[in-house]
Amino acid sequence: MVNPTTLPADVVRRLRDAGPTYAEVGSTAGVLPPGYRHVSRTVRVGSGIDVFDMATEAVLTWQVHLRAGLRVAASSPRVERGSVVRLGLGPVRLSVPCVVVYTVDEPRRRGFAYGTLPGHPERGEESFIVERRSDDTVDFTVTAFSRPATLPAKAAGPAGLAVQHWLTRRYLRALAGKCADHERPPGLVTRRVGIHGSGRYRPQRQAREIPAVA
Repeated sequence: MVNPTTLPADVVRRLRDAGPTYAEVGSTAGVLPPGYRHVSRTVRVGSGIDVFDMATEAVLTWQVHLRAGLRVAASSPRVERGSVVRLGLGPVRLSVPCVVVYTVDEPRRRGFAYGTLPGHPERGEESFIVERRSDDTVDFTVTAFSRPATLPAKAAGPAGLAVQHWLTRRYLRALAGKCADHERPPGLVTRRVGIHGSGRYRPQRQAREIPAVA
């Protein structure tokens, strides 16, 4: 398992002192504010308490971001309120800073949200919530509101939104894939992940399992 790198103490202090770059802190937990682009997508990752515990552990230890292909440098190896993080993608040198603005620790819902800090090309908030529903299925939902904060981000126009949707899909598939690895019998692989959006739950097509290739 790959772990996040640790941010230097002086960087942590500077990021925490800066504060979020938007006023609607915590709004991913309720009604998304107007004037921003909105994203809300959900994937079913399995069922049962074991899957719920595994999924929430992955979310709260930055594993979803790491499995999605991001570089993660954080103030703590486990997500806590007030944790700060810098995220990067592949060979791109851009490093975007965020701060965890709230965590969720309920019997059937766990996760967190972070908000943008100065230096981030966008301003807004994104949440990562795992929920164990009444029928014992486990869902993972990514919700975000954002708008460009820099001239290059504004110039990107629709391309910036496309990147956000692309990253959201990677987050969802990263956790769905991890949970599928845990649930399926040895020798089988699952290749399809159903994802739906708009904040409404719809049953997804069952993934087809095929023998693993040695």
